[in-house]
Amino acid sequence: MDFAFSEEQDEFREMLARFLAERAPVSEARRVMESPESYDATLWKQMAGELALPGLAVPEAHGGQGFGLLELGIAAEELGRVLYAGPFFSSTCLATPTLLHVGGEADHIRWLPSLASGESIATLALLEDGGSWDPADVALEATSDGSDCRLTGAKALVSDAEAADLFLVVARQPGTRGRDGLTLLAVPRDAAGLEVTALESLDGTRGWSRVAFRDTPAHVVGTPGEAAAGLELALAQATALLACECAGGAKRALDLTVAYVGERVQFARPVGSFQAVKHRCAEALLDVQSAVVTAQWASWVAEEDPAQAREAAHVAKAVTGDAFVRTTQAMLQLHGGIGFTWEADVHLYVKRARTTGTLLGGAREHRARMARELSL
Repeated sequence: MDFAFSEEQDEFREMLARFLAERAPVSEARRVMESPESYDATLWKQMAGELALPGLAVPEAHGGQGFGLLELGIAAEELGRVLYAGPFFSSTCLATPTLLHVGGEADHIRWLPSLASGESIATLALLEDGGSWDPADVALEATSDGSDCRLTGAKALVSDAEAADLFLVVARQPGTRGRDGLTLLAVPRDAAGLEVTALESLDGTRGWSRVAFRDTPAHVVGTPGEAAAGLELALAQATALLACECAGGAKRALDLTVAYVGERVQFARPVGSFQAVKHRCAEALLDVQSAVVTAQWASWVAEEDPAQAREAAHVAKAVTGDAFVRTTQAMLQLHGGIGFTWEADVHLYVKRARTTGTLLGGAREHRARMARELSL
């Protein structure tokens, strides 16, 4: 792969970075954290109207921009830098690809235009109380109700559920196991028996909820019982995009740290001039550079070579998840006492790194799944 972005892609990154610096700095994430709303609806409309971010990788035939995962990865990276507190990842990087790869043409016509325009926000309800992000471990069963289904059960840790008006729920046909019988179901926010309970989270910039279903009607997306292949590809792409978000957060954490140690004076010298501090920053730089390159490679593979998408996603999440945690740990320590205060932004990056590290599976889980798939 040629890691050099095109001139148009570089211009897109610069434009997005300027937009976010002006309208969505980290102070905006703090404001959302302290407000009763789960996200800033005005900012979301601006992102959709001025930058068309929700529809970036949606085909033009369905109201999107028709770009690919490299452009979507650029957006995820830049949003990760500012700790964007909103439903971009859940709706644009997770739910929309799932609908694209699992749904049929009728499903695309029905839902993609509103998702691409930002009018609708969706999220994927996959994880259950067992804690596995592997679709093969889903236990929730969907009972047939004519051409559609009904659900009774719950999903744990659904991201941005409070903002969503469409839930894509992974369930299975009764009596099936593993990849067999997996079915994707669409449940609107106002469906009978649907209950969303917000959960406390270490990271206040991304909302988490428990979603319960009590004999809730659900519309089948795609072919019943045959969602496994499309779902696995969508999750691989979403994992690559999440790796881009991690890389962006790690880059910003390092930038803030280098700036701080260059300004903080001790013993009449900037602390950044001390050899131990230089070594720690150099180690963090290696982590960040590895994370950026790996995330970009994975997003390219996930689009261009679907057969290798899962392998690339496992590698990317393992590398970037660990790099983000290590970089923010260095950030915390090199900021000294001020790094432990609420007023400093350090803790926000530390918390995002910890929670994002477990979203779609932690580094250890991805390494284990990689080993199983390679029969190691």
